[in-house]
Amino acid sequence: MSAEKINVEIKKLDAELALPAYAYPGDAGLDLCSAEDATLAPFERKLIPTGIAVAIPHGYAGFVLPRSGLALRSGLSLVNAPGLIDSQYRGEIKVIAINLDAHEPLCIQRGERIAQLMVVAYPHTTLVEVGELENTERGSGGFGSSGSASSGSGSSGSGSGSTASSSTASSDTASSGTASSNSQ
Repeated sequence: MSAEKINVEIKKLDAELALPAYAYPGDAGLDLCSAEDATLAPFERKLIPTGIAVAIPHGYAGFVLPRSGLALRSGLSLVNAPGLIDSQYRGEIKVIAINLDAHEPLCIQRGERIAQLMVVAYPHTTLVEVGELENTERGSGGFGSSGSASSGSGSSGSGSGSTASSSTASSDTASSGTASSNSQ
């Protein structure tokens, strides 16, 4: 199955920086580069410019996402991941970076790939107010309500909303390991 292709207009605000690009064929995220050198102390956050502006078509949105390799190696993440770029926005794309390493400062070099841009189609949503929502097996069960993947246990679907499910969520996270991405 071939993915739909769209054109997104881009304006370079910094002539020396490379345009965002896919690292490998079939990747979903275009790599975004830092337009400046920056050093972030442990747990410090900073707004990092990327030197580009885009015109995302109507019916699409841009999502700015962290790069998993940098997160693993140096603790670089994004405060508001994913960052949303609406189709009407024409300003510079900036990344709200944070250093999640508790001990070491994080040095970002100008031109370094620091995040990814993913452009996604979305349906226009019309909210319809109702008195009651349709019942489902899950109900209002939230965090951890589906049980641990390793034990195969599941929610009774009672949707009781009790806080007991928060301990299940913690064990779910611990038993599932760390998800990784090969796109970095």
